[in-house]
Amino acid sequence: MVDDEPLIRWSVLETLEQSGHAVAEAGDRAGALRSVSSANQPFDVVLLDYRLPDSNDLALLAAIRQLAPTTAVIMMTAFGTPEVTAGALQLGAFRVVPKPFEIDEMAALVLQAHQAPR
Repeated sequence: MVDDEPLIRWSVLETLEQSGHAVAEAGDRAGALRSVSSANQPFDVVLLDYRLPDSNDLALLAAIRQLAPTTAVIMMTAFGTPEVTAGALQLGAFRVVPKPFEIDEMAALVLQAHQAPR
């Protein structure tokens, strides 16, 4: 779970952990890359905010896809233009979700991404 807003990270983390998922979190690009590159096995799903303090483009998505090509990435954004959405999908995002989102819908989407063939 990569988002610079602590309340969003906490809400998603709590919901996903209650559903039986193990969750790691990061608040910025550097933390996300550190987590993805140091994981003993690839994450099944990454929830990735589009705008972070040290990243506000699709370069972080591209880097995560390169480091973990089998990991499903769900991009979240309050700045979802058609260009951002198309670019994210072209880079291999599983889905682009507008913010704000319903936490239960996000949990269901994480399950879909987890179960999707890679």
